Amino acid sequence: MNWSFKIARLWGINVYMHWTFLILLGWILISNMNQGQTFAQSLVAVGFILILFACVVLHEYGHALTARRYGILTKNITLLPIGGVANMEKMPEKPIQELWVALAGPAVNIIIAIGLFIYFQFIGGFPNIEEFTGEITSRNFLFNIFIVNIILALFNLIPAFPMDGGRVLRALLAMRFERAQATNIAAKIGQFLAIVFVFIGLLPGSNFWLIFIGLFIFLGAGAEANFETTRSALSKYKVRDVLMHQFTTLHAFETIEKAVSILLDGQEKEFLVEQDNEIIGIVTRNEIIKGLKEFGQAASINHIVNKQYIILVPGMELEEAYQKMIQSNASICPVIENGQLIGVLNMENITEVVMLANAGLERKILLEKGVKL
Repeated sequence: MNWSFKIARLWGINVYMHWTFLILLGWILISNMNQGQTFAQSLVAVGFILILFACVVLHEYGHALTARRYGILTKNITLLPIGGVANMEKMPEKPIQELWVALAGPAVNIIIAIGLFIYFQFIGGFPNIEEFTGEITSRNFLFNIFIVNIILALFNLIPAFPMDGGRVLRALLAMRFERAQATNIAAKIGQFLAIVFVFIGLLPGSNFWLIFIGLFIFLGAGAEANFETTRSALSKYKVRDVLMHQFTTLHAFETIEKAVSILLDGQEKEFLVEQDNEIIGIVTRNEIIKGLKEFGQAASINHIVNKQYIILVPGMELEEAYQKMIQSNASICPVIENGQLIGVLNMENITEVVMLANAGLERKILLEKGVKL
């Protein structure tokens, strides 16, 4: 994973930390020392952030392990300065399953908070809040963890994508409406809330971070709506309906110079590479340019071919093919039938299908309204 390194593996799922997270820890340590705290006191603040993000990781494991019950795997969990991300294959399409997966994360934070609440009752009650000065100390350490877990649960339940609450809302709406319609309704509600956050953030004396939260939610809601629109449009087709029969195949023994010449002479940006009449990989425009810099134009294409590719079959649902291409970060795939190459599918194909499907839908709506076209 780019710019991330593995820090743990639990329940068969790797946990990665993005290198920018180290900057966050360093900034907290230095800023606390600049405020007059000792090195030991500053380390307590760093420890608090580490425990906080451990709770975030457990939150993501809540999603991942619940999704696993429904046959959905999680590739990894990545820890970022802004939170954690569980890289799941997909979200469940059945509303009740998506509901449980979405609720599982906040439920973990609630369980942690309940555990700490029981602990405080066992030791005689909560600490005296009036004594707190705002800094993290050994006296208020666990109480702050208790409060933060409640905040994490409530914040994630905001009914807006990409928060868990947005998926909860979509799941509830999908019990009554089609998934695409439920997604659009949930996305619009989320974008409305995002605008409210931005407006409040602009008011005098308000927290400026509300503006960033609002923008984050607004963009996330739009992205989720676009993704579902794409998924809905693709669900009507199979790979054979949209594959390309006219495409250029490069040979592994040909030079990078030849690849550059073909690249400049046409509109194709991705190519299959063959050797001994068999497909051995793919090569993209970026790989050609990178290879030109590293190996020179006289080097063979075999030096730059990407042999990690996926094969599609014509009877595969186009939506499934799209998901596989997204998961594999594949821009072009060979389509094989009975051991023979019959065409290719690339992301540009899929984009055009969505555009045409949406145009056809608009045309149908206009015709139903009696508009002459």
